[in-house]
Amino acid sequence: MAFKTPLKIIMAAALTLGASTAMAFEPSGKVECIAPSDPGGGWDFTCRSIGNVLEDLDLVPRSVQTINMAGAGGGVAYAHTVSKRAGDEQLLVAASTATTTRLAQGQFQGLDADMVNWIGALGADYGVIAVSKDSEYENLNDLMDALKDDPRAVKFAGGSAKGGWDHLKVLIAAKAADVGKLPKIPYLSYNNGGEALTQVVGGHVDAFTGDITEAQGFMESGDLRILAVLSEERLPGEFSDIPTAREQGIDALGPNWRGFYMPADISDDAREYWVDAMNTVYASDEWKELMKKNGLMPFHKSDDEFNEFVKQQIQDIQELSQEIGLIK
Repeated sequence: MAFKTPLKIIMAAALTLGASTAMAFEPSGKVECIAPSDPGGGWDFTCRSIGNVLEDLDLVPRSVQTINMAGAGGGVAYAHTVSKRAGDEQLLVAASTATTTRLAQGQFQGLDADMVNWIGALGADYGVIAVSKDSEYENLNDLMDALKDDPRAVKFAGGSAKGGWDHLKVLIAAKAADVGKLPKIPYLSYNNGGEALTQVVGGHVDAFTGDITEAQGFMESGDLRILAVLSEERLPGEFSDIPTAREQGIDALGPNWRGFYMPADISDDAREYWVDAMNTVYASDEWKELMKKNGLMPFHKSDDEFNEFVKQQIQDIQELSQEIGLIK
C-alpha cells in the first residue's frame, strides 16, 4: 500500500505527458510521394530512395508509396498538389532545379513557388562544362575568352531543351565571365546527356554542358576533359582534381539539387516533423551510401534556408531567361 500514492502520481504524469506528446504530429497510415515523371527518372529515384531510407529509419509507420505523375515537366504534379492536396500532411513531392527553372520561366501557368511548402534538399548533381581530350581549350577561361571574341565561336551540346537547365548552366558561367551577347551562344539540344557527350567526344560539337554523373564515364576513359565543375568547392573523392569555375575567377554555380515540397495549409507541427525527418535522412549512413552509389554530392538546405534558396534561384533563373529572350 505504501507504493499506491507514488504509483498514482507516476501514472498521472505519464498520462499528462502522453496527452502533450499526442498534440505533436506523427505520420499515421499511408505516406505518399509523387514523382512528377515516369519511372526511372531523377524524381522517381528521389521518391523511391528517400522513401526507403525513411522506412529504414522508422520515420514512417508503413512503406512510402511512390506515385508517378508525369506531364508538363512537373507541372501536372505541381498543379495537382496545389489544387487538390492542400492540407495533406502525408504527401511529399519530389523536386529539383528543373522545378525552379520551370517556375521561373512561367511554365506552370498561374502557379508560383509560394503555393507549396519547401521542405528540404538532400544532395545535388553538380553541373560541368567539358570538352574532348583533343580540344584547343585547356581551361574554362580559354573557352570564355573565345566567346568574348565571338559569342558564336563555341557550340555547346546538352541534354535539356533550349532554355532548360543544361543550357542555362552555360549562360550562368558566360554571364559570370562577362561574356556579352548571351543569346548568340549556340546551344544544341539532344535527347539526353549521353547523346550530347557522344557528339562532343566525336568532335562534332565543341563543348558539353551537363551534370558530373553524366560525364563520369567519358572522364574516366580519358576521352573528356572537364574544364570546370560549377560547385562552391572541389568535389570529393575521384572528382577532387577537377577545378571549380570559382577558383578560375568565374563565380558560377550550377547545382541540380534533389529535394521535396509539400502542399500548402499543413500544420506547423507537420511541417516541422518532415523537415526534421529529412535532416535525419541526410545525416544517416544509409543515405550517404545511396548518394555515393548514385553519384550525388553533399548539398543540404532545410526549412527556411531552403525556402529562401528556392526563391533566390527562381529570381536568378528568371533574370537570365529574360536576358536571353526566353521570357518577357
